[in-house]
Amino acid sequence: LRDNRIELVRASWHELSISVSDVTLSDEGQYTCSLFTMPVKTSKAFLTVLGVPEKPQITGFTSPVMEGERMQLTCKTSGSKPAADIRWFKNDKEVKDVKYVKEEDANRKTFTVSSTLDFLADRNDDGAVISCRVDHESLNSTPQIAMQVLEIHYTPLVKIISSNSWPEEGQSIILTCESKGKPVPEPVLWTKDGGELPDPERMVVNGRVLSISFLNKTDNGTYRCEAKNPIGRNSTEYVLIVHDVFNTLLSTTVIPSLTTATVTTTVALTTSTTTSATATSTRDPNALAGQNGPDHALIGGIVAVVVFVTLCSIILLGRYLARHKGTYLTNEAKGAEDAPDADTAIINAEGSQVNAEEKKEYFI
Repeated sequence: LRDNRIELVRASWHELSISVSDVTLSDEGQYTCSLFTMPVKTSKAFLTVLGVPEKPQITGFTSPVMEGERMQLTCKTSGSKPAADIRWFKNDKEVKDVKYVKEEDANRKTFTVSSTLDFLADRNDDGAVISCRVDHESLNSTPQIAMQVLEIHYTPLVKIISSNSWPEEGQSIILTCESKGKPVPEPVLWTKDGGELPDPERMVVNGRVLSISFLNKTDNGTYRCEAKNPIGRNSTEYVLIVHDVFNTLLSTTVIPSLTTATVTTTVALTTSTTTSATATSTRDPNALAGQNGPDHALIGGIVAVVVFVTLCSIILLGRYLARHKGTYLTNEAKGAEDAPDADTAIINAEGSQVNAEEKKEYFI
């Protein structure tokens, strides 16, 4: 071995050691150690030299990129032996759908590898970090990484936020137009029903905010917010309906369910002097528990009492008439025992009521 990079480290009858500095690919091969005895003794070893991949580079990126355009980013590294492995990441999340190409270098010993990432630019990718990582056994678990920050331009995204979900007459409302785009959108334009704002004194625009004070029915309509930037323009609408205060009270007041009372009266007339009268009050099952209605239960109770008293009066009157009619029939029967006709029977009955024993009948 005749090379200035090769140095004799140790030499004795038992050991011969050398060191090689600045190793190159040409140092790869079979090394032989010989002991000049009779016969000569030799020992051989094969040295493998790894090709360290160069730092990767990302190509194909032009800044800025318009939303919807197709992007093709290529990561390439040369000089690796064996061929290096390339992996893509977007914000630390690996991207699997890539194209990998391996080519042999001119020295027929090392390789050049490349990988292509193909995707459509999206506004959500604005500011994302695209990284290309090269893994190889010669890097001692410390991969080489190339990074590229994406810049995506897109049209504004517009949204209207209302400060009052149920505006009423006399109140105020604030409509905020949120617009997000790249480049940053210009000041927004507010319109109503396709024209300018009709009342600038009450409808004040401050930047992206529209304030309307002392609302009335004439403010009803469709309010449009439009934002634009060099890429394009976009708009959104908000329909304002001013509610009447009286209607609002009716819509927000809980009207209790009506409570009904059903009165059932049963009268039984028999030969007994006892009359049963039953009053049953039934409450509407649909009425909500705990609600204080407008005294419908009280009115139903009064009606039930009136009906009950009326029925009792009718029953007592019927009993009175029935009792006197029975007494008359009984007296007539008393005089009819010995009388030839009805008139004589009545006279006999009246004269005999004093001394005769009266027959009593009871109606139960």
